[in-house]
Amino acid sequence: MLRCCMSVETYLAPNVPNGSAAAQSVLTPAALISIDYIDPPEQIAPLVTTLYHFRCDEPVIRDIQPAAIGQVCLFPYGTGEIQFADGRRDPNHAVGLLTPLSRATPIVVDGPFHAFGAALTPFGWAALTGLHAGQHRDRLLPAASVLGEAFGAFGEALLQAYRSGTTSGPDCARSVGDFIARNARPVNPRHVELIIAVGRWLGASFNPDIADLSGAAGYSARQVQRLVERYFGLPPRGLARKYRALRAAALLSAPHLAPEDESAISEAFFDQPHMIREIAHFVGRTPARLSDPSLPYLAEMIDSRNLRELRS
Repeated sequence: MLRCCMSVETYLAPNVPNGSAAAQSVLTPAALISIDYIDPPEQIAPLVTTLYHFRCDEPVIRDIQPAAIGQVCLFPYGTGEIQFADGRRDPNHAVGLLTPLSRATPIVVDGPFHAFGAALTPFGWAALTGLHAGQHRDRLLPAASVLGEAFGAFGEALLQAYRSGTTSGPDCARSVGDFIARNARPVNPRHVELIIAVGRWLGASFNPDIADLSGAAGYSARQVQRLVERYFGLPPRGLARKYRALRAAALLSAPHLAPEDESAISEAFFDQPHMIREIAHFVGRTPARLSDPSLPYLAEMIDSRNLRELRS
């Protein structure tokens, strides 16, 4: 699946000018990658940001996965491993579960590389896995170890159908969505209320005041701190940093940046070097390269429509 052996900062080759051929060659060009993004059906829209089918037949594929909540990811083709920021390595699992990421993570895959699956919302992560997002972040796990042997067998059958050509990649992704719909479990209603409140809090400002979360859903400040990490993978302060970077990146990657958005981004960060560091940390590329058409996978993951949890 994934092989990773360097930090995002190293991977971005900071000593190489952004416009140079060397910098542009670090990541696999868009012309060599094909991606289908499938809107989730209404039944699972609160649980899934997007279903996807990714394919590239190069011998080596390089890209960057932004910090995200989690993914159910199946890999009919592609071998390797991923190394997280703390140095821990997880091997390839053909039927995998990528847990919430605390920062952007570069990926290198021995191809050809094909993948399909579902990117989860915070609510979807909780309803599907039941795991504490903070305690299980930054891992690539065999999905059956969390979702059960039934999903392991279901996933293997999907991989077989894909490899034999009897089921298309988009249809395999939709089947993953169907599994999520059948197996999502109820979440404590007060916790759901808190998840919604946190989404509104994150979306209200680039730098939301943590004090504004106190009392959300009737919880004390300490309880809020604990529950936010449980469902979002980071405590409130770190979560606000992450979504500030993701929101800024989504705006900066758009073809046209409105003057009011440019002003809001400028005011959100202490200075430009701070903004560059934060976006590189959570998104995996510098602001100068956010509209680079050679990075379609990353561009889709930071698209504003995939930040639905920030909406009221």
